[in-house]
Parts: sequence; C-alpha cells; structure tokens
Amino acid sequence: MPETSAPVTTSVPSRTVVAESATARGRRARTALRGLQILLALFYAVASALPKLIAHSSAAGPFDEMGWGSTGMYAIGLLELAGAIGLLVPVLQSAAATGLAALMVGAFVTQITVLDGENAATPVVLIVPLVLIAWARRDHNKDLLRLLRHRS
Repeated sequence: MPETSAPVTTSVPSRTVVAESATARGRRARTALRGLQILLALFYAVASALPKLIAHSSAAGPFDEMGWGSTGMYAIGLLELAGAIGLLVPVLQSAAATGLAALMVGAFVTQITVLDGENAATPVVLIVPLVLIAWARRDHNKDLLRLLRHRS
C-alpha cells in the first residue's frame, strides 16, 4: 500500500482537536466582525456623514425637500459620525450599532413617507449588520454601564 493512502492516526484526543477548531472558528468570526465594523465605520464617516457635514449638494437637497434644512442635515451627520467612531471603540460598539440601527429605521421611514421610497432599501440593508454587531458585542454594554455609574 502506498504511503500517501495510509490512514493518519493521532495521539491528540478528539476533544482537544474540536476545541482548537472551535477556537479557530471563534477567532475568525471575531476578526470578520471587526472587519465589518471597520467597513461600516468608514461608510458612515466618509460616505454618509462627511457630505452632510460639508453641506454637499447631494446631501443638502433631500434635507431641504424634507423641510429639515441645514440644521437637520448637520444633526444627522454628527449622529452618523459619532456612531462611526463608536463602532471602533470597544466599550461603545454595541451602543453605537444600536444607535445607528435606530437611525436607519428613521431613515427608512423617511424614505418611504417623504422621499417616495427611492432609496429605501439602503437603510434596510444597513440595519442587518448593525443588529448583528449590536447583538455580538452586547457584553460590552455591562462595561459601559459600569463606566457610566463610576463617573456619576
């Protein structure tokens, strides 16, 4: 029998192999989630908040159409920028994702009711990864509450 087809035996208990495999999967999942957070933070900071904060015409037009004007535009831009930064700060990750998801619910409702639903799919698509991040990082909420209580 050729050497390449010989059965492979190992002296490592199967539980250890399973545990190492689960650890590797967990590490990959955490890395993927962190990458998703970075991508969303970049999106919210650069593609969404920045046009509002510099009053670019592509952002100002819809806010004027809604009747919110520049004040509403700047407020939403600041909330998006704060959420983007929060996605990168470990203790704020879950809270930031929850806040951005709530903002996206408002954006969806506004798209449907005021802006004829032209871009209504965008906030819905963004809600899914934000809810995933909020749930996966929910343990950080205890740390945040502890910090807030300590400061009071």
